[in-house]
Amino acid sequence: MPHPKKKTTKAARNQRRSHHALKKVTLIKCEKCGKPVKPHHACASCGYYKKKEVINVLKKLPRKKRVKIEKKKKKIEEKESKREKIDKS
Repeated sequence: MPHPKKKTTKAARNQRRSHHALKKVTLIKCEKCGKPVKPHHACASCGYYKKKEVINVLKKLPRKKRVKIEKKKKKIEEKESKREKIDKS
């Protein structure tokens, strides 16, 4: 088995390892739900990217959770429609 010809100095070792440090992950807020997301990636919680739905998140959830979320969305839509009717009149 080969052995190093000369001892690696601490300076040489540390200079080699200078690029091994972890870099801070850049995160932005999702435009739809406000959760942190990597730039140029679809949001895992709502499935939106650039104001368009690219992933159907509800489809991947179990049925019980999916129904619960759909009911919440329906209530929100009903409230918005009521507000629009009030604003028009």
